[in-house]
Formats: sequence, structure tokens, C-alpha cells
Amino acid sequence: MRNYILTAASLGLIWLNASGQIITKEDSLNAGLTSSNSPTVISGYGEANVNVDLRNEIANANLTRNVLFFGHKFSKRIAFFSEMELENAKVANGNPSGEISMEQLFIKFGINNDLYLTAGLFIPRVGIINENHLPTTFNGNLRPMVEQMIIPATWREIGVGLYGRSRRIPGLNYSAAVVNGLNAANFGRGNGIREGRFEGSNATASNLAVTGALLYYYRGFRFQASGYYGGSVGLVKRVADSLLLENGAFGTPVFLREANVQYQSNSGFEFKVLATTTNIYDAGKINRAFANNTPEQMWGAYVEIGCNVLKAFKRETTRSLVVFSRYETLDVNAKVPSNGIRNDELKQQYLVVGITYMPIRGVNVKVDYVSRTTGIPNPALVINPYPSALPFFKQNGFFNIGFGYSF
Repeated sequence: MRNYILTAASLGLIWLNASGQIITKEDSLNAGLTSSNSPTVISGYGEANVNVDLRNEIANANLTRNVLFFGHKFSKRIAFFSEMELENAKVANGNPSGEISMEQLFIKFGINNDLYLTAGLFIPRVGIINENHLPTTFNGNLRPMVEQMIIPATWREIGVGLYGRSRRIPGLNYSAAVVNGLNAANFGRGNGIREGRFEGSNATASNLAVTGALLYYYRGFRFQASGYYGGSVGLVKRVADSLLLENGAFGTPVFLREANVQYQSNSGFEFKVLATTTNIYDAGKINRAFANNTPEQMWGAYVEIGCNVLKAFKRETTRSLVVFSRYETLDVNAKVPSNGIRNDELKQQYLVVGITYMPIRGVNVKVDYVSRTTGIPNPALVINPYPSALPFFKQNGFFNIGFGYSF
């Protein structure tokens, strides 16, 4: 028992040191540090911000999300995790409106000190933001666009996952999972595969997906490579055949892969680099069946650098004032099939500069400026053109201010 506790504690401390993230009560439960005398855990996070569109001279204020976590430690090997999320402050008819959803709900089964299983609705290890999306763990009021439009974070599905670490290679972690597949009928329309997620709601289990990742910590570095391969048509064979689509476990597949590197030094310097690409091999068949302009290939990448300037004055400070800059480039329809329509509006670049101030662990205040550059929208896809709608600007700027919290 003593060795188990020491192992769990050391893993938690290594994770905190390498990633620079805040250990919440949920993290303590996940690391096995929750006391048996208080086995039920309540935690949470949220954020709010004001966004100003400088070209159109309009602004929007929003309580973006509030998430409540409930967990329970049944034994030293078995624990329950759940998160319920409210987006945009309320749920109501009309647009805009919010959403109440389960962000995760799974049971964790510890096999030994190095290996555990998860079963239920969980978040696979893909990208940076997908697993680690607390607003206190990333710079800027908005999550990176590459990890919204190419990697559809927060991406959670129902399935079974295996997570472990190597004893022979210190710092090496791995994961593999089988989850339900996607829904190709909801692909495209400028959203890539994002709207094809089931997110635990009446998901088809007749088409499946496999996902896996290798994660390696070395000093201040965090290296990761991950992949996803899964079917996107969970229809009855007769219906799929009538649409000339392949059903079955991995029919009409989607193949996503990504790699990223993060670094954080004791002096306060930090950087992140991520690259990802997605292929939908049967996009032409999907377009013929659903007329949703699904792309055949998407890609994106970003690099971010930052510096905690308070470290220059006091190396041991728990506060932080990070000055950062992030550049993103992506193309949601980098390659389209012959029956698709290319839309250059979806070829985008973002330059984000800003400040993230954390007066105490678990709370931060963010101010940033976003410069967005895009191509010209394809007139064939513009349903409501100017002057009925607002004018479209290839170049636009946005000013954002907000706060985030986690506990």
C-alpha cells in the first residue's frame, strides 16, 4: 500500500512539473491521492469573456462554460469520474442558446501501479487541449483554432481505454482505446468532422474507432504522438448499400494523426508546437449521399511561445504573468473531391498575442488580441450575401478579455 501511494504521488508530481498544470481535486483522485476518509470529490472549472470584433465594431459577452465534477473513490483500484457542463449560461429555444452535456462519465479500474482501464464516456488522448482543456492551462481566451476545427476538442466518445507507463523507459506513457465511430451525415459544411461526434448521445456502436498515443516526459519537455482511425457510417447495411457507402466497423473511414511538443523551463520560458492532418478517404461518396461538402483532407499547425516575466524577479513565485504569442495556420478543405466545392474562407491564419495573469493557482485573467486572415468565400456557398448580411473581411482583428478558474 505504501509503495502504491508513493508511486501515485510521484506520478502526480512529475505530471505537474512537466506540464505546468494545476492539480485539481479531480487530478488528485486520478492520481490516487484522495483520502479514503473523504472518498467523494467535488471539483470544477469555468470561464467567461468579452469578445470585440474590431472591423464590424460589435462586441459579445458570454459565460462560456461552467463545469462541475463529481467523483468517488470506491477503493484504491476503482474510482468514478463525471463532469457536467453548461455552455453559454443557459439552455433555451432560439439562437444563440446553450447546452447541457456530460463531458465525461466513466469508471477507472486500476490493474496495477503502472496500468489502468477506463470504461464509459471519456476523452481520448489526442492533441494538447482535448485532455488538458481547463482555462487555467492554456493562454488566450479562446482555445487554439486548430484544436477546434481539425481536432474537434473537446472530443469524447463511449468506449474502453487502456493507459499505462513503462518501467524500462522512465517518462514513457502510452494509451489505446476502442470507442464508437462518427456520423458522416454531419460532416462538412465548414466544420470538418466536428459535428460528426456523438459525444455519448445515442451513439452508433456498429461502426467503431481505435485511437492510441505515445507520451514521453524528459526534463521540461513533453512529447506526444497520437492517431485515430474509425468508421463513419453506422447505418443498416441495406440503407448504406442504397447510399453506396461502406458500413461495418471501419467502413467509410476517417484517419487523424497529430504530434506535439511542449516545453517549460524553471526560468519561466515555455513553448508549444502541434501539427495535425485528417484524411476522409471516401469524401466523394459521403458528398454524393449527404450533399454536405465533406473535404478529403484537412490539416493545421500552430506554434506558441511565452514567458512568465515574474520568474525573472522571483524564481519560486507561485504567481505568473505570461506574455505570449501564438501563430496558427489551417485549411479545413485542403483537398476536396471532384463533387466538392472548395471554400478559401476555410484556409485561415491566426496571430494571437496577449497576457495571462494568475494571481493564485486556480484563477487567471486573460487579455489578448487576435488577427485573423482568410481566403475569399466561394460565392456558390454564400446563402445570405452582403448587404443583407454583415460584410466579410479577409483580414479582421478581435480583442478579448476574460477570466478562468479551476479547483
